[in-house]
Amino acid sequence: MNESDYNQHLYCSTKFYTMNILAVIIALIGMAGNVIVLWLLGFHMKRNAFSVYIFNLAGADFLFLFFQTLYCLKEILHYVHTLLSYLSTYLVLVLNFAYFASLSMLSAISTERCLSALWPIWYRCQRPRHTSAVMCALLWALSLILSFMEGSACGSFFNGFMAGWCKRLGFITLAWLIVLFVVLSGSSLALILRVFCGSQRIPVTRLYVTIAFTMLVFLLFGLPYGINWFFLFWFGGDYPSFLCYVYQMSILLSCVNSCANPIIYFFVGSIRHHQFQRQTLKILLQSAMQDTPEDEGGEGKSTRQETVYCYS
Repeated sequence: MNESDYNQHLYCSTKFYTMNILAVIIALIGMAGNVIVLWLLGFHMKRNAFSVYIFNLAGADFLFLFFQTLYCLKEILHYVHTLLSYLSTYLVLVLNFAYFASLSMLSAISTERCLSALWPIWYRCQRPRHTSAVMCALLWALSLILSFMEGSACGSFFNGFMAGWCKRLGFITLAWLIVLFVVLSGSSLALILRVFCGSQRIPVTRLYVTIAFTMLVFLLFGLPYGINWFFLFWFGGDYPSFLCYVYQMSILLSCVNSCANPIIYFFVGSIRHHQFQRQTLKILLQSAMQDTPEDEGGEGKSTRQETVYCYS
């Protein structure tokens, strides 16, 4: 190994360990935030259509951060404990499962919000009552099935490797990720156009702001993990030497994404009339999911809210 190769190896090793340590710290903070959201939504707040999705999204984010912490610790202690190295493949599969579930919940949230904005009468009068719970159960099950089948075909389970099925199931999983991303992007764009353009604009509520921030954070920090998964699947992750830390960077960004969601909820809930207000976490979370426009108290004006009556 010449001096140039040694310097490159040292640079990559430093980046590698630094990013893993940062990812563990961020993941621990994110797990605490998501546990608070799960506790409040699960035991202290009445659920509605969107809080069910938020609850499941927090569960997927917690699962992702928990196993991401184990994976990063495995990378840091690679030469210390062989058991962690043995579990590497299984950790990646669980991470993929949690990532698929998180992206699925985000797509469902954006789609449902889009439907409620475009067809409010149908949404409030004709939408089945337990749609959110059923959709979440189906999305969890589909994410689990895809991850398990891919792991079985690609040798992660049962010590079997079926190259043909591995490639097919990998293609199906990739296609599902693309569908979720297209649905997420399309419904978000339609929602933005409905809010800010057209003759019949709808008032902006805290729930819209919460969803908008959540989608933006995912596109900036969560999407690189999926893009990296695409390159790992099709090209085997053969990056140039100067991009040796790309995978660790995608892991770090994905941890930021899952950690940011609880912060978004409490941040949006704490702002009232462009000022921060100190409230309990329960009130902040309730405010972040508020779907009614607020009165502009200082100007003596109120935002008109449309009332929809349903007749059976």
